[in-house]
Amino acid sequence: MSLGWVTIPVTLFVLVAAVAVVRLVELTTAHRNMRWAILRGGIEHGQRHHPVMITLHVCLLVGTVAEVALTDRAFVPLVGWSALVVLILVQAGRAWCMRALGPRWNTRVIVVPGLPPVTTGPYRWMRHPNYLIVLFEGIALPLVHTAWITAMLFTLANTPWLVVRIRTENAVLWPAVGPAARGSSRTSSTDPCCSPCVPPTRTSS
Repeated sequence: MSLGWVTIPVTLFVLVAAVAVVRLVELTTAHRNMRWAILRGGIEHGQRHHPVMITLHVCLLVGTVAEVALTDRAFVPLVGWSALVVLILVQAGRAWCMRALGPRWNTRVIVVPGLPPVTTGPYRWMRHPNYLIVLFEGIALPLVHTAWITAMLFTLANTPWLVVRIRTENAVLWPAVGPAARGSSRTSSTDPCCSPCVPPTRTSS
């Protein structure tokens, strides 16, 4: 696929476009779920994080295409196919998170008072499964076509944001679930890029 003086592999363009469509669907779902949460008294925390998240993920998509086009990155079968498998697996993992959380899934941190913590799906074993998904996705997508600079820069830029999100989500979750639950990874249902409505309870669990 030629755009003037640069050439973009058609397969890469289709892949990035597909990921972009998935992102738009996720944002639409998040907006609908936000209305659901607000109607139930939900309160949003860390509002300033959301634009940063969107900017980072747009840069990931644009950077992947730009690096391959401008530096003529070659498709290395061993790296490319392995990265594609990882990318498919993380999409399945995100769908698992969304299914487990239902209408409580969101890209924002929203507290809905009185809802019990989600302990199904991946939340049976991990506090923040989607952090792991975002980490692997940010590396796998660019590496499908050996865009290692984009993978590295996104990871470096995204990590501080993830740390801030974890702290924000834990800060609004732990006072709600009580001291007894702090040592358990099965009481939390928070995530970064696809964070649910953080589910505090009215009594300690």
